Amino acid sequence: MIVMKFGGSSLESAEALERVAGIVAARASRRPLVVVSAMGDTTDHLLAAGRDAVSGNLTGALKQLDDLRAYHVRETRAVISPETYADLDSFLDEHFRELGELLRGFAILGEITPRSIDAISSYGERLSSFVITLVLRRKGLESAHVDSRKVMVTNDRFTAAAPLFNETNQLLQQHVRPLLAQGKVVCMGGFIASTRSGVTSTLGRGGSDFTASIFGAGLGAEEIQIWTDVDGIMTADPSLLRGARRLRVLSFAEAAELAYFGARVLHPSTLVPAIRESIPVRVLNSRRPELEGTLIVAENPPNRFTVKSIAYKEGITVVDVRSTRMLMAHGFLAKIFEVFNRYETPVDMVSTSEVSVSLTIDRTDRLPDITKELQQFAEVEATSGQVIVCVVGENLRHTPGIAGKLFKALEDVNIRMISQGASKLNVSFVIDESDLQKTVQALHQTLFSEIDQEVFA
Repeated sequence: MIVMKFGGSSLESAEALERVAGIVAARASRRPLVVVSAMGDTTDHLLAAGRDAVSGNLTGALKQLDDLRAYHVRETRAVISPETYADLDSFLDEHFRELGELLRGFAILGEITPRSIDAISSYGERLSSFVITLVLRRKGLESAHVDSRKVMVTNDRFTAAAPLFNETNQLLQQHVRPLLAQGKVVCMGGFIASTRSGVTSTLGRGGSDFTASIFGAGLGAEEIQIWTDVDGIMTADPSLLRGARRLRVLSFAEAAELAYFGARVLHPSTLVPAIRESIPVRVLNSRRPELEGTLIVAENPPNRFTVKSIAYKEGITVVDVRSTRMLMAHGFLAKIFEVFNRYETPVDMVSTSEVSVSLTIDRTDRLPDITKELQQFAEVEATSGQVIVCVVGENLRHTPGIAGKLFKALEDVNIRMISQGASKLNVSFVIDESDLQKTVQALHQTLFSEIDQEVFA
């Protein structure tokens, strides 16, 4: 069996839903489990309605619900059988009634908690997974809808819950495997889950990819397919660079590095379950299903190319911590990182000297508290508007002179920080956001002037 995950842009309209149904139907013999994100921008609209309700604009919030319901009716009815209209209407009535009650509760309380955010944002996937079930039936496929909250179990860290794999795998065997064994196409929502006590939780934004990987690993899938609106993983972001090329194949390690450092195609956690079970992951374009996409495997086939792709991570803030009083002092770094750890703020890159430390963060909500504590023993300066640019490739570890080649390409760019060696798969730079396009273009021109058709399409 295979797992097929479709993102929101692949489900945003009647035309898109019809296209997805055709893709699934063409692979019905492989016993697909279909995992879907919310249709289009549904989750954004749900969260906006929640904010309106909290701010006192309940009328506006309920109007957004009416618009969302009309959107789901309009796009779905165009591609399902008339005899299932009543099933659709009943499902939508029940769920939008619940949503209305949630919004009225938000308006009364005047606040929205992480648990409440998960409650309201879960409805997008709950709706889309039922919708795609009906669309597949119109295609003649015997499809079954399973609410992912009955299967995916997490801890209670709402908005970014961690899956409990053993319990989830047991429930997959109980609720999903029998349906697949009967030849049914099982349709489930990504991103959504529940705690042990049955409270709705989510894996965080982008968690539908993670869901697909968890389900694929738990069921022993032969392949996990991530269907997006791009042709695969590219040598660079095509929105920045018109000459970006598609990678035919890359390793789990390379893909994980790219995902962590901002590649838009995969969620950073996606590959963890797949790596554990050595299940290949394929990234495909739902608008061009005839393309082979990018295959991610445990180990690369032998090739001579040093670099596979250039990724970048925006919204970076560089924090400089300087203290002459701590010159060569034992525990200086530990003291700094203990503060970031206490405020649950991850650090991406670090550069040190005898009396100063520079590090990067992509979350600044706790930065004022962090700065206040650090200032008790050091001077602190924060610079926002930075970008981490990351050059990734397994052969970096075996290629003398690669750093010199990169620096030559970037001789006209002001580099704030450099990291090489912390990972054997990447060289990373911190630059100003204004230099991003120039940097990516210069690196790509230097690194991909020569193309091997077996590696790049």
